[in-house]
Amino acid sequence: MVDPTQNVLVAGIDVGSAGVKLVIFEDRPGAEGTILFGESERIRRRSPQQVATDLFAKGLNQTGLTRSDLVYVATTGEGENIPFRTGHFYGMTTHARGGLYLNPEVRTIIDVGALHTRAVRFDERAKVESYRMTSQCASGSGQFLENICRYLGITIHQIGPLSLEADAPESCSSICAVLAETDVINMVSRGISGPNIIKGIHQSMAGRYIKLLTASGSRGRVLVTGGLAFDVGLLAAMNETAEEAKSAFRLETHPQSILAGSIGAAIWGAFRWRKLAARGIDLSAEAAA
Repeated sequence: MVDPTQNVLVAGIDVGSAGVKLVIFEDRPGAEGTILFGESERIRRRSPQQVATDLFAKGLNQTGLTRSDLVYVATTGEGENIPFRTGHFYGMTTHARGGLYLNPEVRTIIDVGALHTRAVRFDERAKVESYRMTSQCASGSGQFLENICRYLGITIHQIGPLSLEADAPESCSSICAVLAETDVINMVSRGISGPNIIKGIHQSMAGRYIKLLTASGSRGRVLVTGGLAFDVGLLAAMNETAEEAKSAFRLETHPQSILAGSIGAAIWGAFRWRKLAARGIDLSAEAAA
């Protein structure tokens, strides 16, 4: 059995609605751990379990490790059915812990996913203190933005820089995804430019997100996580909206923000493993399976 006071290797897998994120992590007791491998993969009409399995195999291959080298494989999001997992953790707790790892000064994350967005406020130990989530309507989600990209003939990676080029943003419905998409079709027919359409959409989404953060009692620095953390146009619109509302917080991102959930899962997995190992509970059989 591995000594619980030594460094251990763990994996974290975050299965979302549109993609799978995975990290292989070296956890050190009493010190910051290290990401040995971190990557995200779009699901694209495939089985999420198969995507996770393939990504896990890729991570092991690139790090030169085997499944038995890992003391714990933790899942989060929709990863309960991953066959080789050791345990599963709630998404709000993993994103909180991953956000704290990426930036120890933040006390709130806003996770912008394919279908939902949630604001999570936590303390210095990543204990969740407040949690707010958008309604089921998809007009504030990554999937909604992807639909808009198809209408405009652009990729999701182009949307952020184009938004920053806007000079006269056109307002868009923030109530319903169907109405918002109808708005976009009408805008295109009226000759509204792509950047002005996109910036209007970003402003609409930002308004919903700032309300979430305000309701959660957020203050100070807020880290954007999830699939849209890379969208510089959305981040700019959120900060503009927060400034106009005289909010007590400012939003930022991190190059590894998309991995926050999987990082947090790995760290909580290592924490759980150490607790069990200290009580003499041996998980090596599960690790070797």
